[in-house]
Amino acid sequence: MLTKGDEYPLHQTPEPMALSGGNRNFYDRYFFNGYSADGKIFFAAALGIYPQLDIMDAAFCVSIGGKQHNLRASKRMDSERLDLTVGPITITIIEPLEKLALTVTGNDSPVTAAIRFTARHHPIEEPRFTRRDGPRLMMDYTRLTQNGDWSGTITVDGQAIDIAGCQGTRDRSWGIRPIGAAESQPPPAGTFPKFWWLWTPLNFDRHACFFHSNDDGDGLPWNRRGVVDAISGEAKEFEPETIDLSYHSGSRRIRQVALDTGNGKLRITPRTGDAARTFYMSGLGYLHPQWGHGMDHGKLETSYDVIALDPNPAIDMTTIHIQALSDAVLTVDGEEHHGIGVVEQLFIGPHATSGLTGLMDPAP
Repeated sequence: MLTKGDEYPLHQTPEPMALSGGNRNFYDRYFFNGYSADGKIFFAAALGIYPQLDIMDAAFCVSIGGKQHNLRASKRMDSERLDLTVGPITITIIEPLEKLALTVTGNDSPVTAAIRFTARHHPIEEPRFTRRDGPRLMMDYTRLTQNGDWSGTITVDGQAIDIAGCQGTRDRSWGIRPIGAAESQPPPAGTFPKFWWLWTPLNFDRHACFFHSNDDGDGLPWNRRGVVDAISGEAKEFEPETIDLSYHSGSRRIRQVALDTGNGKLRITPRTGDAARTFYMSGLGYLHPQWGHGMDHGKLETSYDVIALDPNPAIDMTTIHIQALSDAVLTVDGEEHHGIGVVEQLFIGPHATSGLTGLMDPAP
């Protein structure tokens, strides 16, 4: 089972590169987002490789005006992990950890793109994510995160949009997490779902800043890291004693997050009203009932739909996982820096320290 990957010195087992150990949930994934400072456009892309399922899928989404355009594609990959084209969507590695290109060729949707991501700093490695559901390994993966600048053109409904000046974030993760069809025999004890995920990559003129936390139902973190990266300078970690956060009443959406970075303060405020720009991660397949990651759609299949951006949507699996465009203020050595980024939020089940109860009950 030799493939193009075997030409590269990347092997980590005695097997050919097409093989990935014995866990059917092994995956390898790219994610990107980008946004203009005025919030008029927000775009995101993802490409996932599932060697044990022999499937590769990808998505490209654009949020503009009052709509989110979602283009998705899936293929059976014939064990070839380096052919990063799925239907109309292609990722090209120009310089590893420095420059990547994303192309969306003509398709049955009104969306195309020819854009490039250029890193602003060395990637940040997040702590290894390891989590069990009773006796079963549910997650075991590594992720790197990196902020950058975008260039190129996105076309939507015939309108060519120059994205020079847009910034954003990309990540790469690989390992084990639930993918594809549901497990046929989950652990018999079963557990009430509890997954509280907060991820805040932020861009400032002279800094990049990251904070994430995975908490249990009691509000205790099982994976957390904070980093303030001075562009062309030193990256400093921080561990806040507490997260001062509040929700919008009647929802599970963050109103504001404030943290102590050890050398200053960080305050993040998702935009509201006419300035709001909320991106639904279901567009990229997260928790999507038909286009979930690793689902088999045959040899090659594409799909396109549009989400109307409702400021007060019902709370369900397609709306619970979002990235909210946010303004941020970072204080370092007494100097304030103003930036922009996202607050990614996926809150399922209770979270005692912030007052969430039930499976998806809204905040009071």
